[in-house]
Amino acid sequence: MNSAESQMSDVIIHCRHLGKVFDEGAGKVTVLEDVSLDIVRGSRTAIMGRSGAGKSTLLHLLGGLDRPSHGDVFLREQNLNQVNDYQRGLLRNRMLGFVYQFHHLLPEFTALENVAMPLMLRRDSREAITARATSMLERVGLQQRLQHKPGQLSGGERQRVAIARALVTDPDCVLADEPTGNLDRDNAANIMDLINELNREMQASFVIVTHEATLAERMDRVLVLEGGRLK
Repeated sequence: MNSAESQMSDVIIHCRHLGKVFDEGAGKVTVLEDVSLDIVRGSRTAIMGRSGAGKSTLLHLLGGLDRPSHGDVFLREQNLNQVNDYQRGLLRNRMLGFVYQFHHLLPEFTALENVAMPLMLRRDSREAITARATSMLERVGLQQRLQHKPGQLSGGERQRVAIARALVTDPDCVLADEPTGNLDRDNAANIMDLINELNREMQASFVIVTHEATLAERMDRVLVLEGGRLK
């Protein structure tokens, strides 16, 4: 394998000429226009931009949560435009993890149950699923909180559960939308320390949408979304 082939084999997400147009009443609003981006294994990329610039929209397209108006997104060699919704869901479960600003934990379930949920789509035994979810919660420092429900956890602890859930499937890439935006400065710094540690240990790529310059500075690459394009 030559160096160019080796580099391409490390590309997790590959998108070219990506665009998104929304219908709003009688008119159309172009949010993304001609976005091209590669995410390689083990990398850390921050995407910044003003409010409403389309950062979250871009993240949703990269993660197969929405379809582009034009352009293509590939997970490894698979074009997301050429698979049905069920297949897209399987690809997301196998290759991607997601972290959001407001964690999106299910309040009626424990931390352990929340983290185990992405594994339920697989055919592993209950024992294997519980062991893996427990291991991830221990890794993020919540070994004493396995049976606590989200309402019994602090904001920083809830976000650690969300990170454990994103990583429990051993994904190639984690897409994080303002993962520290709902936390105070100390908790935000702790979450970023954890993300960087897990990036090194697990070699999962991280794509993080953020408006916080101090967070972005800790990434390998900072891209700015402006006028529908990455700069």
